[in-house]
Amino acid sequence: MLYGTMKVAIGGPLKVAFRPWVEGLENIPAEGPAILASNHLSFSDSFFLPAVLDRKVTFIAKAEYFTTPGVKGRLTAAFFKGVGQLPVDRSGGRGAGEAAVKSGIDVLERGELFGIYPEGTRSPDGRLYRGKPGGLARVALATGAPVIPVAMIDTEKIQPPGKVMPKLMRPGIRIGSPLDFSRYQGMEHDRFVLRAVTDEVMYEIMKLSGQEYVDMYATAAKRQIAEAAKAEKKDQAKKTT
Repeated sequence: MLYGTMKVAIGGPLKVAFRPWVEGLENIPAEGPAILASNHLSFSDSFFLPAVLDRKVTFIAKAEYFTTPGVKGRLTAAFFKGVGQLPVDRSGGRGAGEAAVKSGIDVLERGELFGIYPEGTRSPDGRLYRGKPGGLARVALATGAPVIPVAMIDTEKIQPPGKVMPKLMRPGIRIGSPLDFSRYQGMEHDRFVLRAVTDEVMYEIMKLSGQEYVDMYATAAKRQIAEAAKAEKKDQAKKTT
């Protein structure tokens, strides 16, 4: 009920203001479980995709969105629950990964749509990074649900880092054909199989999005960018002294 209210309150204005274009809506099943595996360019990805779908889609979100104290924290938690987000601790460790997998399995066992970003975090530069095999592939193999590759197009240009006001422009969404991994059923603990499943999905996302592919994790890329910025700042400080 809350999801429906939020979809009207947020999804409606989003569609009117930004007029996102969509290709491949026919690939979303009318009923039954399915995994929507998407690239991740912007915070808004989790709003644009549900806005164009008739069915509810549930994503996992970092637990901090649900645990911040105070009035603002409670409102934030209510908002994320309302738009179909599930809290998962992303601080690392085996426990966090297991919680994410269990959340996905629970959603799919209810016959619903489960949304996941295989890269694990937003792209730091608009390129497509290596998918993490621990979540997507394990959930797919444990449930037998089809994996539907999704490409978000230009959502990162709507509100670049440092910009307060979003830019009114048309983002796009391309939805690919469902991928069947039933041939690997029961092999969700084989790391080579998990890697193969994840790489196949990422290849389909790359074809849909047209992004340049980088064979490293986005988290590692972000660390490199942060370290480079820190080193540059240090060099500039030396030059001014």
